[in-house]
Amino acid sequence: MKLKAAFVFVAPASDPEKHRTVVETPALDLAVVGVKDYQEAARIAKKLVEDGTVAIELCGGFGHDGVAAVKKAVGGRAAVGVVRFDNHPGLEFKSGDEIFA
Repeated sequence: MKLKAAFVFVAPASDPEKHRTVVETPALDLAVVGVKDYQEAARIAKKLVEDGTVAIELCGGFGHDGVAAVKKAVGGRAAVGVVRFDNHPGLEFKSGDEIFA
């Protein structure tokens, strides 16, 4: 059985309907989805899990608050991991917590 996983990145002005793709390998289907903020990330993560995703990795732009929002949204139905940057270069060297507070 193939593993369904996702990588969710946060970038202002991202539209998860347009800024997404799926990388298919023999063992893994990886959805890559861009979101504009934490609220949208939580909504998209919940939908990904409903569609069978069992692992979600969050980009380094997600601060502690963003990770917590996604974990709460999936309610333990998927593993949630994160790439860590305390100050993300793609977000003007700030944490998403500072931008999306």
